[in-house]
Amino acid sequence: MPTLARPEADLLENLTTAIIVDQERMGANPRSTVGTATDANALLRILFSRLGKPHIGSPNAYSFNVPSVKASGAITIERGNKKTVKATFNQTGGMCPRCEGRGAINDIDLTQLYDETKSLAEGAITVPGYNPDGWTVRYFTASGFLDADKPIRKYTKRELHDFLYKEPTKVKIENTNITYEGLVPRIQKSFLSKDKEAMQPHIRAFVERAVTFTTCPDCDGTRLSEAARSSKISGKSIADLCAMEIRDLAEWVRKLQQPTVAPLLATLQHTLDSFVEIGLGYLSLDRPAGTLSGGEAQRTKLIRHLGSALTDVTYVFDEPTIGLHPHDIQQMNDLLLRLRDKGNTVLVVEHKPETIAIADHVIDLGPGAGSDGGTITYQGPLAGLRKSGTLTGRHLDDRATLKPEVRTPTGTLEIRGATTHNLQHVDVDIPLGVLCVITGVAGSGKSSLLHGSLPTDAGVITVDQTPIRGSRRSNPATYTGLLDPIRKAFAKANNVKPALFSPNSEGACPACNGAGVIYTDLGIMAGITTTCEECDGHRFQTAVLDYHLAGHNISDVLAMSVAQAHHFFTTGDATTPAAHTILTRLHDVGLGYLKLGQPLTTLSGGERQRLKLATHMADKGGIYLLDEPTTGLHLADVEQLLTLLDRLVDTGKSVLVIEHHQAVMAHADWLIDLGPGAGHDGGRIIYQGTPADLVTNPTTLTGKHLAEYVTR
Repeated sequence: MPTLARPEADLLENLTTAIIVDQERMGANPRSTVGTATDANALLRILFSRLGKPHIGSPNAYSFNVPSVKASGAITIERGNKKTVKATFNQTGGMCPRCEGRGAINDIDLTQLYDETKSLAEGAITVPGYNPDGWTVRYFTASGFLDADKPIRKYTKRELHDFLYKEPTKVKIENTNITYEGLVPRIQKSFLSKDKEAMQPHIRAFVERAVTFTTCPDCDGTRLSEAARSSKISGKSIADLCAMEIRDLAEWVRKLQQPTVAPLLATLQHTLDSFVEIGLGYLSLDRPAGTLSGGEAQRTKLIRHLGSALTDVTYVFDEPTIGLHPHDIQQMNDLLLRLRDKGNTVLVVEHKPETIAIADHVIDLGPGAGSDGGTITYQGPLAGLRKSGTLTGRHLDDRATLKPEVRTPTGTLEIRGATTHNLQHVDVDIPLGVLCVITGVAGSGKSSLLHGSLPTDAGVITVDQTPIRGSRRSNPATYTGLLDPIRKAFAKANNVKPALFSPNSEGACPACNGAGVIYTDLGIMAGITTTCEECDGHRFQTAVLDYHLAGHNISDVLAMSVAQAHHFFTTGDATTPAAHTILTRLHDVGLGYLKLGQPLTTLSGGERQRLKLATHMADKGGIYLLDEPTTGLHLADVEQLLTLLDRLVDTGKSVLVIEHHQAVMAHADWLIDLGPGAGHDGGRIIYQGTPADLVTNPTTLTGKHLAEYVTR
């Protein structure tokens, strides 16, 4: 069953099967790689099970997610007369037994887990989420193995072992049977089984502080057992092939002449060529899926459909040009046209003029955003859009102008000998106190330079597009801390407790527990969501909605847009300086149309990034790092973003931006261009200087596209 709700439409006709290829990053499961996500690994495993020398077993023998299993014992055979026989069972898997197929092992610094001078009751455990009053600590204090009031440094060897390493043991706590185990294995299961990049910031900070990750010495980071690495085809093991750049692997497979597996090789060849064709040839199959950007993840998902024989299918793409350099957009356009020419319908949500230009039919929505939008302002051919006078039509042919003067740096941030991923011993001085833009084709090493090579003590505030971690109850008001001053304002106006005005606390509707909807689990099928009939989706008890602030109840306020709330909390009895400050930041980053109670799960990647930026604008750090902040922005909104970046720099901040949009490049004080290509063809600084100098002498791909874009 689909997980999407029924559309609010009176009539839908002539529908075909729809395939949605969105920009959500892939799951951050540490066992998921580019190869496993696209089935390329499965094809390679079958190939090695047929041609690998020495032969070690089935395709499972080459999988780092399958452990080797051995068992023996008595079994009963029910055939005629029952008889019991002795049997053995063996399954050969490719998992490295030491790192369990993760490619890395970890060592935990015990001093970061607890304060030995305190007792458990005094808050000795310093792991995030382990509060002295909470269940996580009561789990230890009520287990019967430990004294809650005894400082940990006075524990006996047995008590310390039970506290840190005790194996799973059944105990009864408050008449409930549970399995008790030590703190270290609990942390390993709850924190270390997840991808670090997918953790909430405070959890990630703890893991980085307390845990040291090192490459597994047994498998050298390949995740595979010794037997899997010993089996080879033409001198290459499956680990060697997965570590190659996909474009190099495609050439290796092309030279492999084996008639016995010809259909398999043809399918594998097509899959690998699709990677190259879509501009991802610089990736390797062993690249963790959680490290892909939103644009890379979307194009990786697209690979599954390029070889499809389906026709009369509706493909829906959500900004497929995300993360693409202007040089790479033409490749994406060709793929979209090819899908159309196979007899399919292709719907594209897009802001880039280069992709809008290839459309057969354009539908423009507006005229504004949020409550000011939702109307079709134009539909028809591209030529008509230019003459339509809509916001999109007016900005379709926008061109940037170079700044007459650029700022002078106040210092530099040194990077020396950077070798992260494909960087080739890069030395660069990043200017501070200015707007510095990092450019280059997709896969040239931009993120590796800034995310992976900046000094850890530089005080950099990173604002990227990773999903905001939070429950489905989270919204802009809760994420930014805006709900706190709102609740206090309602409580003061009505002389009641602030907790009443939280859908996650005392004011929650009892029927849906403050969720506003009822979730029905349908077992093996996807669950369904229905609006709560008790509160009609408002999330609060009826009595709570009788309390008002300046004529509005709490549900009315959460239904306001940021712009409406900004006005509401600065007038009359509703004046709340703390709320006004947060709302001003949200408005400044271009989120004036968002509703305060809108679930975070409905936000796009660009909206998430700007929401994070709004929360970080009050931080004391001096360096901001933004990763493609124009993602999801309409052409008309880019100018507002540039104004915001200028404001940050003018207040003494240093702003580093990874960006492909030529308007942002032209507005920079300093450009650093990486390339010249992607993967092993990139990783070098090919230009650094002012945008004006690059436009005057466009020696790089970025320079050529920037020179075409600016007006001089």
